[in-house]
Amino acid sequence: MKRRFRDPLILGLIWLGSGFCDRIWFALDHSVPAWDQADYLTGSLNYWQALQHPQWFSGEWWSSFWAISSKVPPLTYIIAAMVQQLFGTGPELATIALVLCSGVLIASVYGLGLVLFNRRVGLWAAGLVMLLPGLYRYRLEFLLDYPLTTVVSLCFWSLTVWWRLATAKRRLWRTRVRQEWLWGLGFGVCLGLALLVKQTAIFFLFVPIVWAGVRVLWQRQWQRFAQLIAGLLVSVLIFGPWYRINWLLILTSGKRATIDSAIAEGDPALNTLDAWVYYWKILPYLISWPLLLIPIVGLLIYGLKYGLKQSSIAKQNNLPSPHPPIWSLTWLGVFIVGGYLLCSLNINKDARYILPLVPVLSLFLAYGLTCWTNRWGKPMRWTTVGLATVLMMLNLFPLGGRGLTQLLSPRVQHLPYLGQPWPHRKVIAEIIKTQPYLRSNLGVLPSTPDINQHNFNYYGALANFQVYGRQVGTQAKQVKQDMRSLSWFLTKTGAQGSIPESQAAIVQEVEQGSEFELHQTWELPDASQLKLYHKRQPPIAVKPLSIKPVGEQSSIKPTSLDGNASLAKRPRYANSNTLSSSPRVKLDQVTVPETSPAGVPVPVTYQWTGSWEQLQSGIVILTWQPTLGEGQGRITHGWLHDHGIAMGELHSSQLPPANSQFQVIERMAMFPPADIPAGSYTLKATYLNRQTRETYPIQVPKVTLTIDPAATPIPAPELDLITQMRILSANLPKGLNGLEPVFEETARINQYDPIQDYLEQADLALSYRLESEPNNLDLAYGLALSRVLQQDVEAAIAALKRVTQLDPQNPYAHAYLAFVYLYDWDGKNGENALKPALKINPTIPELQALSGIAALMQGNVFKVWSVIQRLELESDGQKATLRER
Repeated sequence: MKRRFRDPLILGLIWLGSGFCDRIWFALDHSVPAWDQADYLTGSLNYWQALQHPQWFSGEWWSSFWAISSKVPPLTYIIAAMVQQLFGTGPELATIALVLCSGVLIASVYGLGLVLFNRRVGLWAAGLVMLLPGLYRYRLEFLLDYPLTTVVSLCFWSLTVWWRLATAKRRLWRTRVRQEWLWGLGFGVCLGLALLVKQTAIFFLFVPIVWAGVRVLWQRQWQRFAQLIAGLLVSVLIFGPWYRINWLLILTSGKRATIDSAIAEGDPALNTLDAWVYYWKILPYLISWPLLLIPIVGLLIYGLKYGLKQSSIAKQNNLPSPHPPIWSLTWLGVFIVGGYLLCSLNINKDARYILPLVPVLSLFLAYGLTCWTNRWGKPMRWTTVGLATVLMMLNLFPLGGRGLTQLLSPRVQHLPYLGQPWPHRKVIAEIIKTQPYLRSNLGVLPSTPDINQHNFNYYGALANFQVYGRQVGTQAKQVKQDMRSLSWFLTKTGAQGSIPESQAAIVQEVEQGSEFELHQTWELPDASQLKLYHKRQPPIAVKPLSIKPVGEQSSIKPTSLDGNASLAKRPRYANSNTLSSSPRVKLDQVTVPETSPAGVPVPVTYQWTGSWEQLQSGIVILTWQPTLGEGQGRITHGWLHDHGIAMGELHSSQLPPANSQFQVIERMAMFPPADIPAGSYTLKATYLNRQTRETYPIQVPKVTLTIDPAATPIPAPELDLITQMRILSANLPKGLNGLEPVFEETARINQYDPIQDYLEQADLALSYRLESEPNNLDLAYGLALSRVLQQDVEAAIAALKRVTQLDPQNPYAHAYLAFVYLYDWDGKNGENALKPALKINPTIPELQALSGIAALMQGNVFKVWSVIQRLELESDGQKATLRER
């Protein structure tokens, strides 16, 4: 019994020792997370928030759950979110998830050693894996690479056990087959989890999977091949839902994450030798010289010298060979060589990208240590481990010994920061103190490891997601729009970090212009100053008013409602007379200039009062229409200015009492179209509750705006995001040429609304208008764009079907509908949606490409080939025409 529990006890002590060391480091460290670390920590908080009110049996909830992280696989976030559910939120608490990873990694390495060598090698490898510099350095950073290393090791272990069972002896056939199926399916589960941690897991597992598949096919082991295929299918069931929803964003963001990053960091090109020896050069730093050289010496001298002698004796006495089976070394070589080559093939290189190879290398190192025999064996092993432990302590804690670490374990020192705390929490608290009832967006202009948009965004998320951080001013042509769209900016003196050239221009405008004033400064630990600037006249102002009697409290309670649901699933809009009475929102004042030309932004100020619930849930349907009776309510003779009250930015860490009354002042700009007739226009207003769909008319104070072509334009703020989106949607009928500005501008304006609430506001407002104007094509295109940008497939299909009915002769309208079907992996409906477009204009290359994709999704290889041939012929014809010209 004691022998049975001895190995788990040893492994448990190794895990507890490493975890204790890690927690001491985090207790000493006062640093703030850098770019990637802060971004991943924010991702864990997003999933933590989603798990506060789970709806496990709702397919719609699961779709939104997987869409929270649209580019990075979410398993690490989900595990960290669960950990924070138990221990609380914060960077040091989220990293407890990495302690759990260490436990899984230790068990996986021990299991590999046990299967491929023996329990002695497994135990030594489990101990070494906690002492390797490449691993202890990155298990103190909240990055994806250490969890990836863990799950790849777990996956490789399960695949190895399955592979090894084929050669197992002394086991009943039925028992062996049952175990093969269990381990094959278990491998599938692990593979699915690995691909939910990071896509690069396939770099390390692809070659072993292919190797195993080819071998079992070659040996005609059909049942084992079926087990492998079943495991792969199980993995698809696990990772498939996330990839199915986010596949397009994964593909489009891949270039930025690899090629663009590699160019920016100066990584070697693939056609150079440096690209292929990059990881070979840094291998000693990931392992340390003692743990690399001493096992190699033991392997070469004692392993060969005494191993061959012992093998001869064993053969003479019919005993097992002391050497590991040749298949064990071959199998490890397949994993290491395959992983190394595929990682080197990735143009973007970093030491942490190859970490999953390190635990498998620890098996070779452990075997090399066990090769030390005779009187040198035990002292050499424990001296090596002791020296590795000392080097780890010197690299992780401020204990001195820098000369020793630089000699034996260089480039991995990672000491805790013991200086003065950074002021991130104070900055966030000051913004919330200044605007306690608003969600704020902070433009962070420096980009250093300690001061950047990601870590301010993270600390804002810790404050109930009331403050967001964004990097703006990255393009010179957008500097003025960035300045006009944000109310808060952070600048600093001294080093600015990795910034574009345009950053200096926006810093100068913020610090020296007249729109912003210095709000507060903080002294930073690096002897520079951090400066917080606030707009002198913010676009949104919120002020609490008197408290109404308890009997007049609103009956509306804030609830969670997915505004992305399709229109068919939403409650129809109800007149307030059919609902319970509640205090109504009032429009107290509207301020506009007397005259303005059409086709330019016009400044306008709205002043609203009402209960917190009604204001926060309110979308106002605003129509500026001619003062005469003709065309009343028809947007063809006026313009729209629909938006959420306070642009949907009302937010409070603590919900005000239900009878609280507030005043909201909006300083905005609206856009009268250039083609509207001159004359006087007045305002018509309707209230729409985004939660209950309650509607009621709002009494408007007397206000008139005269559109006069000869009038002088009045300086105006930046247009609200909904208006900008509607203007962009007018480009959709133009096809590919119109899409380019849509994508470019959408990426910009999404920075100004971090949660993209403006899309839901536009969705609800346009849906409401289309109820009374079902044939308005402009509204239909605007609604379709808002739903596509929300990645709401079902609702987008419904909106685009309406567009194709209203604009049937436009091939691009049908192409957009087909694209959304294909995005949802519905090749059949995608093909059907394309038929009218191909009938109208079969020569558009994009339509042919979509047709080929639809055929590919249906398995029609011959049609795919014919489409490719047609596209190649058209391309050759275009080139020939250009040469003739």
